[in-house]
Amino acid sequence: MEIKTRLEQAGVKYLRILWCDNANVIRAKAAHINMLKEGFEGIGISSAQQALPVMYDAVATESGLGPVGEALLQPDWSTLQILPYAFGHAQVIGDMLWEGKPWEHCPREYLREQITKLAEAGFSLKAAFENEFFLLRANEHGYEPADNTIYAATSSMNQHREFVLAFTEALEKQGLVPEFYYPESGPGQIELSTRYCDALGAADQQIVYRETARGVAFQHGLIACFLPKIRETAAGSGCHINLSLWQNEKNLMGDSKHPTGISDLGRQFMAGILAHLPALCALTIPSRNSYRRIRPHFWAGAFKAWGYSNREAALRASKVKEGASRFEIKTADATANPYLALGAVIAAGLDGVERRLELAPEMPVDPGLLSSAERQKFGADLLPQSLAESLAALKQDDVLLSSLGAARAKAYMAVRTMEWEALKDYSLDDELKLLAERY
Repeated sequence: MEIKTRLEQAGVKYLRILWCDNANVIRAKAAHINMLKEGFEGIGISSAQQALPVMYDAVATESGLGPVGEALLQPDWSTLQILPYAFGHAQVIGDMLWEGKPWEHCPREYLREQITKLAEAGFSLKAAFENEFFLLRANEHGYEPADNTIYAATSSMNQHREFVLAFTEALEKQGLVPEFYYPESGPGQIELSTRYCDALGAADQQIVYRETARGVAFQHGLIACFLPKIRETAAGSGCHINLSLWQNEKNLMGDSKHPTGISDLGRQFMAGILAHLPALCALTIPSRNSYRRIRPHFWAGAFKAWGYSNREAALRASKVKEGASRFEIKTADATANPYLALGAVIAAGLDGVERRLELAPEMPVDPGLLSSAERQKFGADLLPQSLAESLAALKQDDVLLSSLGAARAKAYMAVRTMEWEALKDYSLDDELKLLAERY
């Protein structure tokens, strides 16, 4: 087996087969290299794995899943990577099969389904997940930021130079293309962006990015934490989802002749996302901690609005000479399963295209400074301010529920509802102690 030979030559002893569950915990089972013989199909996992909340390994009630039944976690060999931060280990992302067919609970299959619907509509999508994360150190009280610097501080660059260079090299060895890096505003906070690619590749790269950040941080005595908020009074970490629509290698977003600079297709797609955004929040900002960040005046996109340079709008477009080139969804963070989040975004955008929805006027100011009546002119409603509110919106959104499918929607809602009930009264310090090393 060619793959087995390659891994043996690299000194690999264990192959991790990864999956990302409905709580967005990245999990893995590892096969010893001697198991990778001809005919190796993967590793079995209990169906209950897609019903576990982030707090503990206990099946969410009313998920429809339990101890009976087993899915096959089958390696997608195109995602194979020899881990530069964990000698002797390699990893591959798995697909979930049930009786030889894609399992209805498989997150990657959900994204594939939405990509297929894009293709049937005549276009494709390129995407990038734009991560921010905190570097922490453990202490006797819990965790503390690795520095207390400010936005774009060169002192942070000096302190974390070795980590950032090692992180960058590890990303490059796994095929990701780093673009920009700088210290963000929060204590110990870093942003390092990577280049866009096709939709499924972008979601896969998000898994690789998070795993690499955590693995390299561990080597440097640090913890890479993707929790949105670690201090109430300091900036939080988002994970903006950057999107553009394409056809035959041509970007379809721009129209220099339209006042908005956005094409008909682009405006309809964006309008669909805005129309479904309250429900989308249950998939793109799906943790109790997420809503500590999604507040007016936090530059996190707390309002259902769009703009070009407006960092308080949920959607922010980028313009070149030919018009818009892409847009980003600011109401997203790294507690979101990237396959479910991006798949649901596609479903919402396609609904806008199918219904030819008209994009609301561009929001020219901070919507938090306007009255409710003034915001209505732009359709700029305040987005859900708790996970409970966004889950309630998702329960009423037939388009997103239909795209997810009944079984997946039921399990996902059960997991996130269980998390809300368990964590809604936690202090931020308690959330950090529980979740710092799970996200």
